[in-house]
Amino acid sequence: MRTEHPSPRYSAIDRWGPADILDAMIEGQFAAVAAVHAARLALERAALAIEARLRGGGRLVYAGAGTSGRLAVQDGAELMPTFGWPSKRLVLLMAGGPDALLGAVEGAEDAADAAAALVRRHRIGDTDVLIAVAASGTTPFTLACLREAGGRGALTIGIANNLDTPILGEAEHPIWLDTGAEPIAGSTRMKAGTAQRVALTMLSSLVMIRLGHVYEGLMVDVQASNKKLVRRSETILAQLTGHRSDQVREALIEAKGSVKHALLLLEGSGLDEAQAALLQSGGDLRAAKGLIEARRNQKKRA
Repeated sequence: MRTEHPSPRYSAIDRWGPADILDAMIEGQFAAVAAVHAARLALERAALAIEARLRGGGRLVYAGAGTSGRLAVQDGAELMPTFGWPSKRLVLLMAGGPDALLGAVEGAEDAADAAAALVRRHRIGDTDVLIAVAASGTTPFTLACLREAGGRGALTIGIANNLDTPILGEAEHPIWLDTGAEPIAGSTRMKAGTAQRVALTMLSSLVMIRLGHVYEGLMVDVQASNKKLVRRSETILAQLTGHRSDQVREALIEAKGSVKHALLLLEGSGLDEAQAALLQSGGDLRAAKGLIEARRNQKKRA
C-alpha cells in the first residue's frame, strides 16, 4: 500500500524550514498531475464508455468514503450548474451520508452492507455508470458499491492510487493514479487527493464535452442560478452571436434562461423550431444548428 508508506525523502519534514516544506509539497502536486497524465489513455477509454451508456438515458453515480468520497461528491455536484446535468440523473453515494461531508463518521467506510443496500435502494442498473474512488483501492464501502452496481449491470469505473487492489481489479475501467508515498505518511488528501481531483475533473469534463454540453469552448448549458451566472449566460450569447445586450436579454427571457435555445432564437429560429431541433439532436447545439440549416436549404430547393 504505497500511499501509506513513510518515505525517507520526507522523514525529517517536521525539522525543515517553511520554504523547504512548501517546496516538497509543491513537488508532490506536480507528481500528482504527472500521475494523471500517465493515466490519460485509461481516462479516455473510460470517458468513451461512459458517454455511450449515458446517451441511453442512464445516470451518473459517484461512490466513495472520506477524502475520496468528498472529492467524488464535489465533482458530481459541479456538473449541474456547469453543464446543466439533470439532478435526476445524478446519484452521490457517500459513506456516512451528508454528515460525512464535513467530518468523519465512525465506521462509515467499513459499512459494506449499507453500501450495497444504497445501490439497491437507488435501483442502479444496466443503464447507469458508477465511478468508485478510493486511494487505497480497498475501502469496503466503495468496493461494495462497485460490486453491487456491477452485478446489477452498471458500467463500473474504478479510480485508485495503489496498484493490484480490488477496486482496480474488479472495475470494467480501472484508472490507476501512481502517486506513491505522501509528504506526510498516509495523508492521501495530498498527492493522492490532488490526482483524484484532476482525474475526476478531466473524466467528467470530457464526457460532458462529448455529450454536447460545450460549444465553441463555452458552457452553453450553464444554469443561471445567480446574478453572476446570468451575466455569464449573457456574455456567452453576446460572444457567440454578436448581438446587443438588450437583444440577448430578450432572447434569454423568451428561452426561459436556456443559452442554447436563446442562441437559436437570435439566429432566426422560432422557439418551437429551436426546441424541436435540440430535442432531435439530443441537446447538441452544433447538430441542432445543422438540422435547422438543412431544413431551410430543403425549403429553398422546394
